[in-house]
Amino acid sequence: MKILISNDDGYQAPGIVALYETLKEVAEVEVIAPEQNNSAKSNALTLHSPLSVTRASNGFRYVNGTPADCVHIALTGLLGYRPDLVISGINNGANMGDDTIYSGTVGAAMEGFLFGIPAIAFSQVDKNWGHLASAALKARDLILQMSHQNLVGINPWLLNVNMPNLPFDEMGHVKLCRLGRRHAAEAVITQMNPRGETMYWIGAAGPVKDEAEGTDFHATAQGYISMTPLKVDLTDHDNLGYWAQTAARLMAAPPV
Repeated sequence: MKILISNDDGYQAPGIVALYETLKEVAEVEVIAPEQNNSAKSNALTLHSPLSVTRASNGFRYVNGTPADCVHIALTGLLGYRPDLVISGINNGANMGDDTIYSGTVGAAMEGFLFGIPAIAFSQVDKNWGHLASAALKARDLILQMSHQNLVGINPWLLNVNMPNLPFDEMGHVKLCRLGRRHAAEAVITQMNPRGETMYWIGAAGPVKDEAEGTDFHATAQGYISMTPLKVDLTDHDNLGYWAQTAARLMAAPPV
């Protein structure tokens, strides 16, 4: 099994190191990750400046770009072969609910999926890497189970997995979940710089709005590992009929 690993916390992050050290025992693993922290970069690609790739002392390669850049470059020439699986993470903090839209961790995995390769984004719910070794072992077990079920290297799929920060034996089994929801983000933070100019910091993510049973928020709060299958198609299929009628009225209406 050939696995490409990336992340959004940067190539030196403890999460990606732990994942590599655990997976290299069971697979052929390459790490191509961002040089710096690229949290909340989603699916962004760098199109207006060149990208460089550097080999670190530990053998990892890092890119002066986004998580999606790393996977894109890897799959379009840098690797020289097609991996069976693209893994992103382990992220320092949860990527649940609305977070998945912004997540660079999910963005890296999604880039693999867009190239027709199965992909998983792994995150720990709480920051600061508590029980990271346990999370890496759980990730390895999940990957091996999927490989044994012939799910790796065939048809593409995209999974978002969040693991509670618990010891291995205390972590619950995998629960299939839908994404929860958050309230709107908190207000922007303003500061004055030494020149008297107003500077802005994006506010913190909003509190949880939908943590009902069946959501990723609910599962991880109960100590389970949440697994949510994702899709890229953003079409509002349920309301296509409504918008078809609206579009017909718009086309028939005289110009304003």
